[in-house]
Amino acid sequence: MIRALLDVVPVTVATHETGLAVAERYGLSTYDAMIVASAIIAGCETLLSEDMQDGLVIDGRLRIINPFAQR
Repeated sequence: MIRALLDVVPVTVATHETGLAVAERYGLSTYDAMIVASAIIAGCETLLSEDMQDGLVIDGRLRIINPFAQR
Protein backbone atom coordinates (compact mmCIF):
# COMPACT_ATOMS: atom_id res chain seq x y z
CA MET A 1 0.00 0.00 0.00
CA ILE A 2 2.74 2.49 0.84
CA ARG A 3 4.43 1.93 -2.54
CA ALA A 4 1.36 3.43 -4.17
CA LEU A 5 2.11 6.69 -2.34
CA LEU A 6 5.80 7.05 -3.17
CA ASP A 7 8.61 5.99 -5.46
CA VAL A 8 10.94 3.28 -4.22
CA VAL A 9 14.51 4.13 -5.24
CA PRO A 10 17.13 1.36 -5.08
CA VAL A 11 20.57 1.89 -3.63
CA THR A 12 22.95 1.82 -6.58
CA VAL A 13 26.71 2.20 -6.88
CA ALA A 14 26.10 5.89 -7.67
CA THR A 15 23.98 6.23 -4.53
CA HIS A 16 26.71 4.60 -2.46
CA GLU A 17 29.45 6.83 -3.92
CA THR A 18 27.33 9.95 -3.40
CA GLY A 19 26.62 8.86 0.17
CA LEU A 20 30.29 8.37 0.97
CA ALA A 21 31.09 11.83 -0.42
CA VAL A 22 28.25 13.39 1.61
CA ALA A 23 29.42 11.61 4.77
CA GLU A 24 32.93 12.95 4.35
CA ARG A 25 31.92 16.49 3.40
CA TYR A 26 29.19 17.02 6.01
CA GLY A 27 30.35 14.71 8.80
CA LEU A 28 27.25 12.53 8.66
CA SER A 29 27.19 8.88 9.62
CA THR A 30 27.37 6.50 6.68
CA TYR A 31 23.77 5.42 7.30
CA ASP A 32 22.45 9.02 7.36
CA ALA A 33 24.55 9.89 4.32
CA MET A 34 23.00 7.02 2.35
CA ILE A 35 19.54 8.37 3.20
CA VAL A 36 20.64 11.83 2.06
CA ALA A 37 22.19 10.44 -1.14
CA SER A 38 19.02 8.51 -1.95
CA ALA A 39 16.95 11.67 -1.46
CA ILE A 40 19.29 13.69 -3.70
CA ILE A 41 19.26 11.10 -6.47
CA ALA A 42 15.46 10.84 -6.22
CA GLY A 43 15.25 14.61 -6.79
CA CYS A 44 13.91 15.52 -3.35
CA GLU A 45 14.25 19.09 -2.10
CA THR A 46 13.36 18.38 1.54
CA LEU A 47 14.24 15.50 3.86
CA LEU A 48 12.47 15.13 7.20
CA SER A 49 14.71 13.78 9.97
CA GLU A 50 14.80 14.19 13.71
CA ASP A 51 18.38 12.86 13.83
CA MET A 52 20.20 15.17 11.42
CA GLN A 53 20.95 18.88 11.81
CA ASP A 54 17.78 20.93 11.36
CA GLY A 55 18.11 23.41 8.50
CA LEU A 56 21.25 21.86 7.01
CA VAL A 57 21.35 22.28 3.23
CA ILE A 58 23.24 19.59 1.34
CA ASP A 59 24.91 20.59 -1.93
CA GLY A 60 22.58 23.58 -2.22
CA ARG A 61 19.63 21.39 -3.17
CA LEU A 62 18.43 19.26 -0.24
CA ARG A 63 17.26 20.83 3.03
CA ILE A 64 17.10 18.72 6.19
CA ILE A 65 14.11 19.62 8.35
CA ASN A 66 13.43 18.30 11.85
CA PRO A 67 9.63 18.11 11.98
CA PHE A 68 9.76 18.12 15.80
CA ALA A 69 11.97 21.22 16.19
CA GLN A 70 10.52 24.25 17.93
CA ARG A 71 9.75 26.96 15.38
